[in-house]
Amino acid sequence: MKKLSLLMLFLSISFIGISQAQPKAVAELFFKEFKEKGASVAIDNLYSPNKWISRSGDAVINLKNQLEGLNVDYVGAYYGHELMFEKKLTDSFILLSYLVKYDRQPIRFTFQFYKPNDKWIIHSFKYDGNIEDEIEESAKLYNFRL
Repeated sequence: MKKLSLLMLFLSISFIGISQAQPKAVAELFFKEFKEKGASVAIDNLYSPNKWISRSGDAVINLKNQLEGLNVDYVGAYYGHELMFEKKLTDSFILLSYLVKYDRQPIRFTFQFYKPNDKWIIHSFKYDGNIEDEIEESAKLYNFRL
């Protein structure tokens, strides 16, 4: 009984900690779980503080399936991640974009966090492999001031 009480206390503290964490800490926890426990667990825990996500159940299942496809057979070994940029729209909305390093190619993971009141929640998460298109576009002459 004592062990069960301690377990319940630990789980409630963990849940409270995740929902009150700062966006970068949530993203770092996501990457840790992504590496150690897989995409499904990482996505579930990322969205767990957002009570509105239940309305998008099919989209979350689809996202989990797609992320599970980023495996050794498809993109090679996973080597980690690097923060590419952070864009703060207001004190209540922030975007974090990460370069996720695989053998085959880099993948961008984008997190959008929203703080409607006093707690940050994930608003949106997506990933894509279009980084090389954007870097080439940014290098074009018309993007420079002459």
